[in-house]
Amino acid sequence: MLTRLGHGVVFATPEGQAGEADDLMLTGRGLDVWGFVPGVRRLTMVGRVLAANADARAAYKAMTLDPAFRAPIRWSEASSARFDGLLLPGGHRARGMRAYLESEVLQALVARVFAADLPVAAICHGVLLAARSRVADGSRSVLHGRRTTALTWALERTAAQVGRTVRFWDPGYYRTYPDGAGEPPGHMSVEAEVTRALGRPQDFLDVGVHDPDRRWKVGGRTRDTWDDARPAFVVRDGRYVSARWPGDAHTFARRFAEVLGEAAPS
Repeated sequence: MLTRLGHGVVFATPEGQAGEADDLMLTGRGLDVWGFVPGVRRLTMVGRVLAANADARAAYKAMTLDPAFRAPIRWSEASSARFDGLLLPGGHRARGMRAYLESEVLQALVARVFAADLPVAAICHGVLLAARSRVADGSRSVLHGRRTTALTWALERTAAQVGRTVRFWDPGYYRTYPDGAGEPPGHMSVEAEVTRALGRPQDFLDVGVHDPDRRWKVGGRTRDTWDDARPAFVVRDGRYVSARWPGDAHTFARRFAEVLGEAAPS
């Protein structure tokens, strides 16, 4: 979406090696109750619904062939480079996700970008990385005082419930951080942790009950497209843009592109 809208993208990974998406979410293989059986795991039913759709798979394939994707910079290099904005992608419990969310290097980078009032876009668990990033004196999150959305507990809970059933041998697949003993359900969800970092609980935004497209936005099955933003829910607060999950991705990128365009020097 961003390149289609005329923006150049620089990728950054921990050690400057090309990233790789979670194969389960790309193909759906392993997201059915027989997914642990080598001979039949290629057959997908529930996995076909849960996995990336055809448009997303095609976009991912094209991205992996792009020279920028194949030659990313290191996280540490990103901290000293000059960019027009920062985009924080999401994920869940796939390999490397906790390292991303817990990286002090990235948290410092996010804090500097917010302090410079550069455009920032965060989607899904990417909002959690922003929430964990602190202002210079360490007193509060960079999201304190801002309005945001993120992966909602409703979406995360539904995915976790389905995951516990169809992927019973790996029941925590969809939860990056499980709730601890004695904690209420969802205490370690993205929505709950992000909300705790905000100035007010009501600054975490979700689809309104009277939204005319609510059924498209909250069902967890319908995703937006280049031409149809009805299923998407995206929040903009100044130069900060946030979204919930892959179903918001087209609209999320378009809004971020608008912010980049507004912030560009004349």
